[in-house]
Amino acid sequence: MIVDILAFAAHPDDVELSASGTLLKHISMGKSAAIVDMTQGELGSRGTVETRYSEASEATKILGLSARENLKMPDGFFELSKENKIKIVEQIRRFQPKVILANAISDRHPDHGRGSQLVREAVFLSGLRKIETSWNGEPQKPWRPKSLLFYIQDRFLKPDIVVDISEHVNTKIESIKAFKTQFF
Repeated sequence: MIVDILAFAAHPDDVELSASGTLLKHISMGKSAAIVDMTQGELGSRGTVETRYSEASEATKILGLSARENLKMPDGFFELSKENKIKIVEQIRRFQPKVILANAISDRHPDHGRGSQLVREAVFLSGLRKIETSWNGEPQKPWRPKSLLFYIQDRFLKPDIVVDISEHVNTKIESIKAFKTQFF
């Protein structure tokens, strides 16, 4: 399945909090989008893995996403390893997006910055022919998106691009509220 925009998140709810308005705006313009969560958010103070999946499913419907995947890397402990880079390369090649969104490079939560670095390195690696990957038993072809952008989450960082999501704010808030165990 090919999508126009692929958003990576260290945790379920990261994209909803930070970039869901951007996804909603582009989906309303006829573009397609998917989210890949790196972890299940299992170390979160509230909720369980099961509730996080249920909430992510609800948010996926609200946003009108084409797909959502979870790579099940260990929350709080995933590393910049070859294995994890390959997992991300497989998703990039699977979805063949024009644009990738990822967590900010600098953030309070260590997973966000580490996830950002993983995605940044995997974007480069995904275009290399000598890295062989497969999806559902089929070999994948190299793919490199046109753009890699980082969304702001925890602290103010001066943005290079600002997207007017005024028309989509209410739906963005709905997608955030889908994570009811995280916000009350």
